[in-house]
Amino acid sequence: MNTPHPPLDLLILGGGPAGYVAAIRAAQLGLRTACVEREPALGGTCLRVGCIPSKALLESSELFSASRHGLERHGLVIPSVQLDLARLLKRKDDIVGGLTKGIDGLFKKNQVTRIQGHARFTGPGSVTVTNAAGESVVLSAPHILVATGSRPSSLPGIELDGTVVGTSTEALSYSEVPKHLVVIGAGYIGLELGSVWARLGAKVTVVEYLDRILPGMDREIADEAQKLFARQGLEFRLGHKVQSARIEDGQGVVRCEGRDPIVADRILVAVGRVPNTADLGLETTGIQLDPRGRIDVDAHFKTSVPGHYAIGDVIKGPMLAHKAEEEGVACAEFIAGKHGHVDYDTIPGVCYTHPEIASVGKTEEQLKEAGIPYRKGVFHYRANGRAHALGETDGRAKILAHAETDRILGVHILGARAGDLIAEAVVAMSFHASAEDLARCSHAHPTLAEILKEAALATDGRALHS
Repeated sequence: MNTPHPPLDLLILGGGPAGYVAAIRAAQLGLRTACVEREPALGGTCLRVGCIPSKALLESSELFSASRHGLERHGLVIPSVQLDLARLLKRKDDIVGGLTKGIDGLFKKNQVTRIQGHARFTGPGSVTVTNAAGESVVLSAPHILVATGSRPSSLPGIELDGTVVGTSTEALSYSEVPKHLVVIGAGYIGLELGSVWARLGAKVTVVEYLDRILPGMDREIADEAQKLFARQGLEFRLGHKVQSARIEDGQGVVRCEGRDPIVADRILVAVGRVPNTADLGLETTGIQLDPRGRIDVDAHFKTSVPGHYAIGDVIKGPMLAHKAEEEGVACAEFIAGKHGHVDYDTIPGVCYTHPEIASVGKTEEQLKEAGIPYRKGVFHYRANGRAHALGETDGRAKILAHAETDRILGVHILGARAGDLIAEAVVAMSFHASAEDLARCSHAHPTLAEILKEAALATDGRALHS
């Protein structure tokens, strides 16, 4: 680690979606760039223990469930389907391994220097990187970017042991299917991983403090989704305030205020995430944090200290990989003297359950609260020919357009492949399209995309197929 490093233009702390994308873009722009990552594999939480492995499990578990319960209607009868959990988990790990090696290849292709170890500021412009062997090197650069991501949050009274009571990291690799899994938190992570283990045979109970699932999502869509998940076997206990979750007599026990205790063999704590800003030595630089531990930045991602920047989960905004990537590109472009841009009004969110849920822009509740006049267009999957061919008729698309200008303000989709369909809405909103614009565009038939076209027509009361 004491090997001299060549002069750098940009030093990036963190090799997740924010950091590695910023590094690649900076290198493309001619900046001598190095990226420090503590873990052996690049990709951050998203690739190693988040987005990618969870989607691999969701896909495998959905196929398993369909093989057992959903193929007969297609005339496909499989007498016996057995679960090989070890092989299922290996597939997930193989996918992660392949993609992390891919990022290594991108670094080499773009001549980004990769440095493994834990980075800590020792003052403005100075970072000490210490590897697993305890060896260290001091690095400096005129531009230093903090992109260290986030970690799972917890609650008072919860005793994480990493086995019975754990976070999403542990829930990606249970060695056997739980008989009873309690999920604390009804957000994206809890519902996705709860769905995985429910499909594989676990009884799943979701405990949520609020009176609804998916906080922040359009309420009409969230309520319909809850009904569909309940049909799939997920049990919801809403309005439950968790006081403790711990091992008692060898079992996991969740205690909620004024309720009977819930006993389970696994407890998944999925109550959000917190920024990784501790143990970075930020206090030696003068970089300011807000009350939630996030780094304050301006519109160009500059911190309160000249030459120091921050992006991704360590700053305000949704903790989403694609939001972090956009900031990585924009920040690198700013540093290189170019023009960068992130449109925060069109950052989509997707919950990869079955059916999927996708959203971009304002919810109906937000428009009402702000007093913005709007028109709503809704079109159901059951009125779409491709949905019937797929056997996926649950769900709807909902478009909210300004009542006076017709500009699209929000799009919310519950249904098959919603995560792919939302991209059209993002593009439309990015170019300030009206519902009329979207309705006038030809959509191939038969496709699920026609659902969006019909929802756009419905904002003016002229849907053709409902």
